[in-house]
Amino acid sequence: MNNYCLPSPAKINLSLYITGRKTNGYCNLQTVIQFINYNDIIDITLNKNNIISLSSNVSKIVSQNNLVIKAAKLLKYFCLKNKSKNKYFGVHIKINKIIPIGSGLGGASSNAATVLLILNKVWRCNLTLFDIAKIGLLIGTDVPLFIYGHAAIIEGIGDINTPVSLKERWYVVIVPPIEISTTMIFSCIKSNNYSTIKNHKKLLSETYYNDFESIVIKKFPIIKKYISWLSQYVPARLTGTGSCIFAECNDQEIAYSILFNKPNKAKGFVAKSKNISPLHSIFKNKKIFSY
Repeated sequence: MNNYCLPSPAKINLSLYITGRKTNGYCNLQTVIQFINYNDIIDITLNKNNIISLSSNVSKIVSQNNLVIKAAKLLKYFCLKNKSKNKYFGVHIKINKIIPIGSGLGGASSNAATVLLILNKVWRCNLTLFDIAKIGLLIGTDVPLFIYGHAAIIEGIGDINTPVSLKERWYVVIVPPIEISTTMIFSCIKSNNYSTIKNHKKLLSETYYNDFESIVIKKFPIIKKYISWLSQYVPARLTGTGSCIFAECNDQEIAYSILFNKPNKAKGFVAKSKNISPLHSIFKNKKIFSY
């Protein structure tokens, strides 16, 4: 079999705190994350020409700087270094992009992680999840979360992962008509944005909050308008460092009724949170991808 087609799921940050900055400039974070059943589709076709290529239904993401290209090239390097028995490392990767770009839903990191997990198997690299996560961290701080595939408390620069099992709930997600650069938002962090590190029990029991929300609102006032609109129905907050706003609903019907009334310029969807990544749920039923 030379073709593989699998989901690349989104995530939501139930909470997100900035706890400091390292001397190398990287920020320490503390966040609680679940997956949602909303995803891109990654289609991988192996070839024998040893060329790694990319295409997508969204043309502007197709470049050598795309995280999936970086992921595939890094994995190829590690496979060759470890003298993999695989002879060919050519692959064409097609991304059917559903997750909005710059939304805070982790689409790019998820894409990279999905590619690493699939290619590790089909290229017979034989790396463990721990090893793949180390490669993923070189690409982005969210990548290891998607590699391990379980809801978690993520700390440090994304290198500390503590799996948690939380109640799976329905969410309405509003997508404002803007994209927000994670790099730009991180450059706006100041020491007065820092929060104190919480123990895990307190972190999970307190009302969730996102330290980046005030930073994003200051740069993009339109986000405050959408948060205010959604909050008239249920408490709403930002996810990640992007533009998406989400709110917990008691059931699917309520979530859809809120979505039906969304502002005209906004897009949105309803999704259920998942403790196990939809990708990893499929892995359990496909022998070739067993981890």
